[in-house]
Amino acid sequence: MSRPPNHEFQEWWNKQRASGNEDLLSSSSENPSFLTVEIRSPTVDKKERTRSARQLSWIYLLKFQQIANSIAFLTNGFISIVRTANRRIVTSNSAPHRSDSKLYRVIKVFLTVSVILLVFELVAYFRGWHFSPPTVESASAEVVDLVEYVYANWLDIRANYLAPPLQSLTNMCIVLFLIQSVDRVVLVLGCFWIKFRRLKPLAEIEYSADVDNLNAEDYPMVLLQIPMCNEREVYQQSIAAVCVQDWPKERMLVQILDDSDDLGVQGLIKAEVQKWQHKGVHIVYRHRLIRTGYKAGNLKSAMSCDYVKDYEFVAIFDADFQPAPDFLKKTVPYFKGHDDIALVQTRWSFVNKDGNLLTRLQNINLAFHFEVEQQVNGWFINFFGFNGTAGVWRIKALEECGGWLERTTVEDMDIAVRAHLCGWKFIYLNDVKCLCELPESYEAYKKQQHRWHSGPMQLFRLCFSDILRSKVSWFKKANLIFLFFLLRKLILPFYSFTLFCIILPLTMFLPEAQLPAWVVCYVPGLMSILNILPAPQSFPFIVPYLLFENTMSVTKFNAMISGLFQLGSSYEWIVTKKLGRSSEADLVSMVENESEPLVEKSTVSRSSSESGLAELTKLEMTKKKGKRKRNRLYRKELALALILLTASVRSLLSAQGIHFYFLLFQGFTFLVVGLDLIGEQVS
Repeated sequence: MSRPPNHEFQEWWNKQRASGNEDLLSSSSENPSFLTVEIRSPTVDKKERTRSARQLSWIYLLKFQQIANSIAFLTNGFISIVRTANRRIVTSNSAPHRSDSKLYRVIKVFLTVSVILLVFELVAYFRGWHFSPPTVESASAEVVDLVEYVYANWLDIRANYLAPPLQSLTNMCIVLFLIQSVDRVVLVLGCFWIKFRRLKPLAEIEYSADVDNLNAEDYPMVLLQIPMCNEREVYQQSIAAVCVQDWPKERMLVQILDDSDDLGVQGLIKAEVQKWQHKGVHIVYRHRLIRTGYKAGNLKSAMSCDYVKDYEFVAIFDADFQPAPDFLKKTVPYFKGHDDIALVQTRWSFVNKDGNLLTRLQNINLAFHFEVEQQVNGWFINFFGFNGTAGVWRIKALEECGGWLERTTVEDMDIAVRAHLCGWKFIYLNDVKCLCELPESYEAYKKQQHRWHSGPMQLFRLCFSDILRSKVSWFKKANLIFLFFLLRKLILPFYSFTLFCIILPLTMFLPEAQLPAWVVCYVPGLMSILNILPAPQSFPFIVPYLLFENTMSVTKFNAMISGLFQLGSSYEWIVTKKLGRSSEADLVSMVENESEPLVEKSTVSRSSSESGLAELTKLEMTKKKGKRKRNRLYRKELALALILLTASVRSLLSAQGIHFYFLLFQGFTFLVVGLDLIGEQVS
């Protein structure tokens, strides 16, 4: 009887022959004496070949479509940028002309010289002089054209007279750069040590969340201050967050220190204060008729009230800050049993850190400032600069060191330095965070940075003699003078601007002066990695961060010079513009939870709110129309962009790879910032 055919095997065998990619083994491992025979199909099915060709065609079509879409995207983006730049140039030309600053005039001269030198070098390059440069002797002995004679003398002048002083300045800036880098590494190592040992300040007591067993006498009297000026966008959020503090109402008083010159804003803030007064919160509204001393004058005026003597501590919040309801419970206990503690500073947390590229880059800087600088200085030397907000002061310490002074635009740093010289200590709490808002426009950020970098130089001039005459140890004096002021407030913006915006382009035109590649690329890259460690989610932005920090060096350098030499702009105080990006939903829920027991007891709150609705609506409808927001051009940044791009062309002629790419990308970064294409875009 014949064996039935095996159809499954036949199908498998045919498939193997058609594919031609599999081997048929004629032996098994059980009998090693058999030979292994490789069988391949010499022919391929015509249908399979047609199908493969068709699939390949579709793959190429998809690739082509992707390339076309990418080209169209880049083209549209480029056209959009050109149109935006053209529109802002036209708008800038129609705007009132502002007087040129001294720094801008110097940069314009530098730009003119760079363009002239580039043209000169291009002529020499196309004549082949980069291979065999002419000398003064050969040019004088032979009959040559005027250009060669001038170029030969230029080579002699730059080699013997210009390059040596430039090299000396370069070496000095490199030394300063390395010193500052070592300081940064030491701070990071100190932060690692704190994390590794899990070191943190300890509080003597801890307030219970049990409301039934609440003993009001155990809670010290706390004054809460909110200084503000024309803060239409954020006043409700900050007042609500402070008024719902989990603290006995009879043991706290909220001061709204309003310096607004907008009558509409004043009315809105007054109505908000009245609303919380009807809810049983101890809150008062103060308005100064004469706004002298800016924020320092506002705080000084508030501390002169007679009832302040009944309070032991004062918590200060800027208008865009929203502390959590347990803020006082997490900060005030650290004063208990430590009579030498003057300040408890908390960390800032940003609700709009992912708003745009500008806020992401700011978050990297401030994350390093709080996570590393403030925490390390607070733990090891009990001193750091007060951040001006989200902190609690012992009122006795404020009075002992002279109170708020109006002599600088950094009143927070001023009061911290004077308290440190009087022997007081500070505590920094890295795990207590206070919500706030980052400036989203480059204009607001630039004005903020100008004030933050000109004020310390004003303060250094004023308190230098006080530091030397103080009774603190010489270690603390050296730390204040050399680290706190000179290295971190003066040397950092000086070498950053001088090295990367002045010396680097000059070395392209004066190649006899050398700037090593490790100074241009490797060390700055390492420092950027260290800076970004506290915000690891921002690692994709490490290159934009490095380039943007160099771009901001022109603003910081200008501010440092103006503060050091008492120029007019150093005393300018401009309130940082806020957009009200805070978490309104969380604040509303807090207010509703706080309001429920009050509504059960009385209907005064609801009735007063309804009766004031018409007035609030009228005030909102009569808002003062301010200047229309628009993006603008920044001339110093644009001029430096042209200088760096000019130097990149000269670097390309010399085939300097790392220098060329750095100058090219840094020049484009200056161009983007100068056209105000970073941050908030106003259509």
